[in-house]
Order: sequence, then structure tokens, then C-alpha cells
Amino acid sequence: MTLQTEFNFTLPRGYVDAEGNLHKEGTMRMATAFDEIAPMKDPRVQSNPGYLAVILLSRVITQLGDLQQINPKVIENLFSADFAFLEDMYRRVNDQGHNKISVTCPACEENIDVDIGSSASLGEP
Repeated sequence: MTLQTEFNFTLPRGYVDAEGNLHKEGTMRMATAFDEIAPMKDPRVQSNPGYLAVILLSRVITQLGDLQQINPKVIENLFSADFAFLEDMYRRVNDQGHNKISVTCPACEENIDVDIGSSASLGEP
């Protein structure tokens, strides 16, 4: 069995860049210990511990649309729904090793795992 370390996602809203282009599809990798330790030295995190999530996400998101670089400024400019989506995904991927949740089918009452990396898998347009 191979360890999956990268996970695809589709943002609920999407990042709008300076030219007005919408970027929704992306990839997040699992975090390393260094990813979690290094931001603690960042003065933005030292003055505002809430900024840690911005730095962490900018380190582990490896692709977002056709952006050349994912940096803290990109993460700062996400819509709050997308930021929350990525924070939740970060926790699932790094705590559980996958991006799935268990749900019960309302029709047959069977328990199934659903990959929630995509808003389409949640029945959203």
C-alpha cells in the first residue's frame, strides 16, 4: 500500500487573482514537522498567532489553478468559506491521512466514506 501524500480539492468559491481570473482546483500535500515549526519564527505569527494558519496553508498548497506561486498573500485573499474549507481539509489530511468523512445514505442507511476534496461530491454546483 502506498501512502497518499497529496490530495486534490475544489474550492467552494475560488480565488480571484489580480487579473480577475478564478482559480478553484488545487492540490494540498501533507505537512511535515518543519512546515509546522518554521512559521513560529515568522514575525507575523509572533505578533498574531492566528496568522499561523495562513503560513501553514501557503506552505502545503502546492497548486491552485494556474498560479505560479502560492504565498501568504494568496491565502490572505481567499474568501472566508474557502479558507475554512482548506483549514478543515488540512486537519483531516494531517490527522487522519485522508480527506474523507463517513456519512449515512438517507435512502439505504448504509455507512459510506465520501471524499470531500471536491464541493461537487457534496452535491453543490
